[in-house]
Amino acid sequence: MRMVFRWFGEGNDTVSLGQIKQIPGVEGIVWALHDVPAGEEWPMEKILEVRDQAAKYNLHLDVVESVNVHEDIKLGLPTRDRYIQNYITTIERLAQVGVKVICYNFMPVFDWARTELHKTMDDGSTALFFEKSKIDGIDPFKFVQEINQNSTLTMPGWEPERLEHLNSLFEAYKGVSSEDLWEHLAYFLKAIVPVAERYGIQMAIHPDDPPWPIFGLPRIITGQESLRRLLKIVDSPSNGITLCSGSFGANPDNDIVSMIHEFHERIPFAHIRNVRVYDNGDFIETSHRTQDGTVDITGIVKAYHDNGFTGYVRPDHGRHLWGEECRPGYGLYDRALGIMYLWGLWDALERVQPITRKEGSI
Repeated sequence: MRMVFRWFGEGNDTVSLGQIKQIPGVEGIVWALHDVPAGEEWPMEKILEVRDQAAKYNLHLDVVESVNVHEDIKLGLPTRDRYIQNYITTIERLAQVGVKVICYNFMPVFDWARTELHKTMDDGSTALFFEKSKIDGIDPFKFVQEINQNSTLTMPGWEPERLEHLNSLFEAYKGVSSEDLWEHLAYFLKAIVPVAERYGIQMAIHPDDPPWPIFGLPRIITGQESLRRLLKIVDSPSNGITLCSGSFGANPDNDIVSMIHEFHERIPFAHIRNVRVYDNGDFIETSHRTQDGTVDITGIVKAYHDNGFTGYVRPDHGRHLWGEECRPGYGLYDRALGIMYLWGLWDALERVQPITRKEGSI
């Protein structure tokens, strides 16, 4: 596996490239142009600026997360073709700096949902928390206000320019079913995957987080069967998956180890994190250590190793430790600890049975 670390850019992240470079085994950053609204072309000069910043620390830019999909594409509106063309232009520009994987999602309105960003744990650390009964009953507009009051740093997927149109977005999604959303995703993939294929880029969809409908909005990338359906839409290595163990792991019915064995050839990018799921449907993000959560992190790493995985991995969210002030879920300390735990599992497996890398693998 190839270890990477999400970075939100100079002036937009409490973690520096210099700090990232010091984490053992990290070879690149997972990045995006967070100031470019969804649907707009990414300017080449801004792409080159990030490339030059990372190059000073010998970190690559192979993985982008995310090139966000405009809501008109998800809604299937006549204007979607213009935004799809902008998306294609961005793919072409990213290819010029060597990008290999583009993570994206197809979640209506909200990229993810938590009800508390700093839930105190027994050890005094804090973490992202989801209280199912609260989100089932809360008004989405009040929910947005509460989330945006928690941090001076913009949360990915909760950008103000997107959320200021919340009223019209909810109105637009009235009557949009899961099947409609599948049709709109298929239209999008049939347009962009051939372009990605031409440039040797793998598109990697992120699962819905959490993997069930919220606020009456449909969610479609929720489990193993939905991944089978996704991959059949365009049967190409460039139509792939960002397998997030935390997102899928919020539903205990999801067998993530089985997913890895079935789909490993179509997983260019993996998010590995742990959550503890409670009987009432609540969940909290824990340390990466297998025993601390509900997700079988040890089994997940072993499944990747057993299948000779050579794709990209990032530790995903972490707790907030030792008084660190950071973007919720994206501090330095716990993600660095998570990386070392993942490397420990991987290195132990390598001692027992080193993987044989396939010809032409990532």
